[in-house]
Amino acid sequence: MKPEENKFADVPLRVKTWIYIIIVFALGISHPIAMKLFVSWISFQCFFEFLSLYKIHSNRIIPSLFVGTAQFLLFYFFTCENYFLYSAALAVIVLLYFLLLKTNIKKLYGVLIALMVCLLAFPHLLFVRETVSGLNAIIFLVVVTELNDVFQYLMGKFFGKHKITPKISPNKTLEGFIGGVFLTVILSNILGLFLLQADILINTIVGVILGVSGFFGDVFMSYLKRKGAVKDTGALLPGHGGLLDRMDSLIFNAPIFFWILTLLITR
Repeated sequence: MKPEENKFADVPLRVKTWIYIIIVFALGISHPIAMKLFVSWISFQCFFEFLSLYKIHSNRIIPSLFVGTAQFLLFYFFTCENYFLYSAALAVIVLLYFLLLKTNIKKLYGVLIALMVCLLAFPHLLFVRETVSGLNAIIFLVVVTELNDVFQYLMGKFFGKHKITPKISPNKTLEGFIGGVFLTVILSNILGLFLLQADILINTIVGVILGVSGFFGDVFMSYLKRKGAVKDTGALLPGHGGLLDRMDSLIFNAPIFFWILTLLITR
């Protein structure tokens, strides 16, 4: 029985951390300005963790603060359409900063990935919050995405036998992936009925897409961590690792859901 018990040894700590995550999330989405600050903080923290992942040993706080602060100002003063134009200029400035520090090409490539995630992917959380569906939409996206992670984790723990990405993330199994997506579709239909007021077909499609793309976001981050020879991107969230470890599934899900919401659900 010991091996089975050990499989779930980290669950109480993970649950305790989830309580804090839920409180911070609720405060972060409570008001449009709070949401801008929340997403800017996410970008600051995740950019910092990316720099650590790529072993960039120069002062990581300064460029991370610059990214987070500049992003907040862009959110505050510009529309969604203009944001992408000015965020590209922001990315160029950050890359020039690291070039002046004589950062090697491999690490510059890492900085570019970090900028794409923090300046292009995560801002879609704010854009979802600012759609017609607003608060309901961001709750739906985050709850479905994060519980998809939980479902795949638990299904893998209970039933996982066949490794699906053994060289990238050895703990991921085919059973966990399929079971997680299945439960995510059910959750999507339940929440979608009340939060999005969408029909069963749309809710099912959204559930499948978020379940699959969330998995690939997780695998993408696992690949980067494997290349960087680290287990976690940080220690901010006990039992989970860094914030980037918890946000990885939203790298793809946030942009995808925003466009689904814009093109299909709100029409």
